[in-house]
Amino acid sequence: MGSVVLVVRLVLADVRRHRAQAAMLLLAVTVATATMALGLSVRGVSDAMYEQTRAATAGPDMVALTGASGSAVTSAMAALASEPEVVAHHGPYRIVYADLTTRDSISSPVVVQGFGEKPGAINRPLLTSGRWVRSGGTVLERGFATALGVGVGDRVTIAGRPYPVVGIAVTAATSIYPWAAQIGPGGGASDYSGLAWMTRSDARALAASQDLPVSLAVDLKLRHPAAAQAYIDAHRDPTLRVNFHTWQFTARQDLVILRDTQPILIVGSWLLSFLAITGVAALAAGRAIQQTRRAGLLKAVGATPGLIAAVLLTEYLAVALLGDALGLAIARLAVPAIASPTASRIGDAAGPGTATVVTATVLAVAVAVLSTLRPTLRAMRTATVTALTVTAHQPRHRPWLTALSALLPTPLLLGLRLTARRPGRAVLQACSTATTAIAIVALLTLHVQPERGYGLDGSSALPNLRGEHDRRLMLAVTILLIALAVVNTITLTWTMAMEARANMAIARTLGATPGQIAAGLSVAQLLPSLPGAVIGVPLSGGLLSLFAARNAAEPPSSWLLGAMLAILVATAALTALPARLAARRPVAQTLSAEAA
Repeated sequence: MGSVVLVVRLVLADVRRHRAQAAMLLLAVTVATATMALGLSVRGVSDAMYEQTRAATAGPDMVALTGASGSAVTSAMAALASEPEVVAHHGPYRIVYADLTTRDSISSPVVVQGFGEKPGAINRPLLTSGRWVRSGGTVLERGFATALGVGVGDRVTIAGRPYPVVGIAVTAATSIYPWAAQIGPGGGASDYSGLAWMTRSDARALAASQDLPVSLAVDLKLRHPAAAQAYIDAHRDPTLRVNFHTWQFTARQDLVILRDTQPILIVGSWLLSFLAITGVAALAAGRAIQQTRRAGLLKAVGATPGLIAAVLLTEYLAVALLGDALGLAIARLAVPAIASPTASRIGDAAGPGTATVVTATVLAVAVAVLSTLRPTLRAMRTATVTALTVTAHQPRHRPWLTALSALLPTPLLLGLRLTARRPGRAVLQACSTATTAIAIVALLTLHVQPERGYGLDGSSALPNLRGEHDRRLMLAVTILLIALAVVNTITLTWTMAMEARANMAIARTLGATPGQIAAGLSVAQLLPSLPGAVIGVPLSGGLLSLFAARNAAEPPSSWLLGAMLAILVATAALTALPARLAARRPVAQTLSAEAA
């Protein structure tokens, strides 16, 4: 118990002394785990919301649809409901394919279902506002109404006829907006259409007024819902073309709008985790000498290697686990908006599941351990006397390199020397820059992809929900990546400046100006950033090829070149302030502190 208390007290004391480093680790782990948890949760949340909507609206297990007409067709469709496997049904009812226009001249295809004024045993749309259908009025599906910006009391025009919107409802019998068509003249379930309900007589009159295309549908409740496919196989009629849409099909169709969401979030979490590891590893490397000396002090008072490892690792693990908890909480709050970009479903989205929590926690622990394991092992393996007297590594003297570097401008000379003394740090900066370039190029690539809107002519009168959702999500992930890269760049510059303060002070005594010192520190970050930016562009192309369609458009070369230049300019700007602050520290104070 005494060892546990000692570890806790030492960890708390170290966190108080290094609050900025703890805050950086907390930020990095939080955004990485939140992104991964969101990516792993969206599919389950979408399925859960469909199930809740299906339960609230008495959703059918199967919908049978046909585009044929005539009394024989109606009788054949009605006969499907008399099979022994069917325990309840609704219909047959009429589906009319028309066009809808709002008061603001927004137009969209719409499928109008003719329902009774009294809900049936199954497929009972749930009103979220207003009232159910009445003669002369229409009820709009909620996802469709939200996209149109229409509410109860507004008027819409369907096939040239004006109708007041008397209600807004949701249903699980069709896919989410904009895939309400199921079948029809446009080609099938992938048509971009909204859903409306009218009374049976109004739907019949609407179809007859302009000879609009019509389908027949019947909703079926099966004795064994899981055996829906077996029912279909047993009731295929070669003389009558019938499309069967099972509840499993409808649930899968809901996920179409999220097709790119999970890859964006999962790959984004990988990149964020990588940035987190590079940033925290740079901090841990900057504190290596201090941690080694601290391990020596603990050894001198009798601490065991296990206790020393616990003290050095627990700080990072504790902060990482706190970031993991915050990330999971953020994912719990954000997942409804991510998993349901349309308003077609209802229900409360459950938080991340057990598997997701375990995966996110493993990620958080991995970030902490991979970032700090090497400095911790080095501190543990260093002898006590050596650890107490450890100093910075002295570079080897190479006369030919000194003579060659003397020909360079002072800022470039200082930058090259700083980069050469810390090659591992340079690799971390290059990797951070490459990761940022991958995210920016991915965002530009997504931006240039053509998107067909939901208007009647494929225009953008009604934006493509999936495209808009993917762009917003990609923008959010890119902003997080850039924010973490900014923190990494500033941290790397400040850490390098603190480690090299004695060398920089000596350079100033030899005639270097504060401006040259600051420029040298910036050059030390720009040198590895240049290859990182150049390598990041082809890497992004390879990564995107795993997920993009074969005919995906590519951003212009000028955009890619502009992105690389913007990254380098941003790196120079970000390093300017910490480099300037470090360069203005008094020379006498720095040398006195080093001598002490």
